[in-house]
Amino acid sequence: MTTAPPEIASNDEETMILEMVRELVAEKIAPRAAEIDATGEFPWDIKELFAQNDLLGIPIPSEYGGLGGTFVTYVKVVEEIAKACASSSLIVAVQELGMLPILIGGSEEQKKRFLPDIASGKKIAAYALTEASSGSDALGSMRTRAVRNGDTYVLNGQKIWITNGSVADVVCVFAVTDPSAGSRGVSAFVVEKGTKGFIVGKKEKKMGIRGSPTVELVFDNCEIPAANRLGEEGEGFKIAMKVLDKSRPGIAAQALGIAAGALEYATTYAKERIAFGKPIGQHQGVGFMLADMKTEVESARLLLYVAARKCDEGAPDVSLWASMAKLKCGDVAMSVTTDAVQVLGGFGYSSDYPVERMMRDAKITQIYEGTQQIQRLVISRAMVGKGK
Repeated sequence: MTTAPPEIASNDEETMILEMVRELVAEKIAPRAAEIDATGEFPWDIKELFAQNDLLGIPIPSEYGGLGGTFVTYVKVVEEIAKACASSSLIVAVQELGMLPILIGGSEEQKKRFLPDIASGKKIAAYALTEASSGSDALGSMRTRAVRNGDTYVLNGQKIWITNGSVADVVCVFAVTDPSAGSRGVSAFVVEKGTKGFIVGKKEKKMGIRGSPTVELVFDNCEIPAANRLGEEGEGFKIAMKVLDKSRPGIAAQALGIAAGALEYATTYAKERIAFGKPIGQHQGVGFMLADMKTEVESARLLLYVAARKCDEGAPDVSLWASMAKLKCGDVAMSVTTDAVQVLGGFGYSSDYPVERMMRDAKITQIYEGTQQIQRLVISRAMVGKGK
């Protein structure tokens, strides 16, 4: 019997949380996964399930209503949920993403005002950075403007690809306050649902994660209190970069969970499916595929858990480790789910079997929270510098 390295071993509290999550996944989430994918509707029942079991505020400090848990615990929870349903795992992951700008850049008053309702699940949080003209250059080419007008700011602009934007009560929005300063002229704001001029636009029709709504947000002379600005003007860039350090491991956890779920299903199938007189997993062609899949999943898991520990420690090289984890886990999710479909053969291509859905869900983990190319850029610059 092997034991986990000390940096990733579970403590008693984490063990209890993970056992509870596995029960919820088996009893409530896995049976709903195919339906959530088929209907493309946000699973409010799953959100309430997570809220009732205190899973929406794991990394939020206890003084703001959260569990005060570690990021290691948080990524393990996302991983367990994603093994059965990637869309459901995003409820936990995006709640964390949406609250991070407040936790990182907010004042004590702002934290006390917003975080308890996010931690309890009373309010859903979202994160609005990407624009139609930006892509990977989300901060440098931002066009959404925020103009100071006394005790308020007036926002005008458009955001796209905003996960949970249509169901969110609180959205952390990045906008340009100083056009002459480039990315250093970006500021962060909290925009609350119901604010005049805050409009939910088109909902995207996606390949995967269909139960997680991805929408356009429009700000049309949207007036928000200056008290909702996070940090000082121009600190949006710094806040956004710190958010990515802690949000990328969450997406890596989702990717790892998808891969692990696909591997588990393919392995079970390979033990039960008989061909040429024995289980197909005992044929070298399939057995070697499973061996490679297992090795990739376990190596990705070790890398992710170390990255999460770096988040907990506030390590100076957390950006490097977050990017490596996101890169590795995203690529493993895509390769393992593709191979899982192959192991099942024709059945794998049918929506009657979950690996088809898992393969579709996996692709986005190579794209959002920074593409794999951006992760390689971050990693290489950490190694050899940026240059001129």
